[in-house]
Amino acid sequence: MNSKIKDDSVDFLFKAILTLKTVDECYNFFEDLCTVPEIKAMSQRLLVAHMLSTKKVYSDIVAQTGASTATISRVNRSLNYGCDGYALVFNRLENGTESE
Repeated sequence: MNSKIKDDSVDFLFKAILTLKTVDECYNFFEDLCTVPEIKAMSQRLLVAHMLSTKKVYSDIVAQTGASTATISRVNRSLNYGCDGYALVFNRLENGTESE
């Protein structure tokens, strides 16, 4: 866990997200919480991470997502040196599980 972001307000945010049960609920909540560009940026980073984890090359990722090479590099750094959050989510999505 990254102590740089850990505080009561972030805990509250994450607990709120964990109450969401459907994609439609997520759309409603995140549209209220975030701007459209913020949501698009997060979804782009997630897609980039997934493509990197499946060994796609930068040029294919740029072409498919429109992400800059700087964004791809930052996401790659998180995949390699981060907290394994992407791997956890991708594993659960592939296995159809919501929690372990």
